[in-house]
Amino acid sequence: MKLPKPKQITALPSMKGLGLGAAFLMANSSIGPGFLTQTSFYTEQLLTSFGFVILISILLDFGAQINIWRAITLTGMRAQEIANEVLPGLGHLLSLLVILGGFAFNIGNIAGCGLALNILTGISFAKGAIISGVVAIVIFWIQEIGKMLDQLTKYLGIIKIGLTLIIVYAAHPPLLQAVHHSFVPEKISFIAIVTIVGGTVGGYITFSGAHRLIDAGIKGNEHISFVTKTASRGIFISSFMRFILFLAVAGIVSQGILLDKNNPAATVFESAGGRWGLFIFGIVLWSAAISSVIGASYTSYSFIKNTTLALFQNERKVITAFIIISTSLFVLFGKPKELLLLAGLVNGFILPFALAIMLIAGRKLPSLKKFKYPLWIEMMGWLVVIIMGSMSMVALVEQIQIGRAHV
Repeated sequence: MKLPKPKQITALPSMKGLGLGAAFLMANSSIGPGFLTQTSFYTEQLLTSFGFVILISILLDFGAQINIWRAITLTGMRAQEIANEVLPGLGHLLSLLVILGGFAFNIGNIAGCGLALNILTGISFAKGAIISGVVAIVIFWIQEIGKMLDQLTKYLGIIKIGLTLIIVYAAHPPLLQAVHHSFVPEKISFIAIVTIVGGTVGGYITFSGAHRLIDAGIKGNEHISFVTKTASRGIFISSFMRFILFLAVAGIVSQGILLDKNNPAATVFESAGGRWGLFIFGIVLWSAAISSVIGASYTSYSFIKNTTLALFQNERKVITAFIIISTSLFVLFGKPKELLLLAGLVNGFILPFALAIMLIAGRKLPSLKKFKYPLWIEMMGWLVVIIMGSMSMVALVEQIQIGRAHV
């Protein structure tokens, strides 16, 4: 079945806006409720040495993102299409894993929206989730989806970073100590590194920006430097947000304040700014959650977009259904702990699985073999595959053991 091709974008201003939009889409997809919790949790454990974890994760993020974005944009094919070229049927498996993981995480994102509106207005979690779901749907319907993604993700990203910087200032972090321990850590946590990498580029996240670019017609070797720069910007944005949140948490923890285990990030904001700090947290959490809802919905759809003509022609309707189902599941079943645990496990496998496919495609597919692939980038990619794959297997064994213990 032949589907319409996206229009090629050539105007420089559009290219600049598109690049920032794709970078912020990837970054905002990773900066969700889980991002806030992970960063707070590991900073409390490792203190200023968590800066080293962020530094290492940036290098691993780069190794994963650059390889995947290059493969997708050089071929002009989505990840699942490349996978089917490597081995027929492999792309369908990848699509299934990404969509299942996207669904489960989207329920968590909707839950984050509900919590945020509860903090800001006092309404129930369920009502906050429904209102946020409606807002997300309206956003997808008010204008052309590509332009909306480029603009909205930038604004939400700037809001999150700006408000978090206020909290950093109020928290008085040990800045010199944080910088020193980022290069010479007192503690190192391998699991923390793997978790942060998975949270930044795991699951659907790693494909969001690259799929946005090919939807806009950015493909081929002539755009490779633009693609590399865009991917690097996305990694920088998400890493910068994580670093400033780390500084805020370090400032609070260094004062001897214990974080609430159920909501550690909220403790940081409230301790730094009092009632206004908690209000700022509500805004940051809602911005993080709603941008992740948008990113998860758009990227999950991109994995089935070219399956049939009906799916291709009904983009908004399919995305709307995705959001409605996610919201309904949260409202009906409450906190999605089991689904989020499953999603974390699935997404832990998706990154090394998908990255290995892209690296094999670079050696196997004629459309990629004709391009000179820098060996150091490829080696970084395989390093990420080995590290993330090994830790995912460990996590799977642990989950099986936990499951048996509860039988």
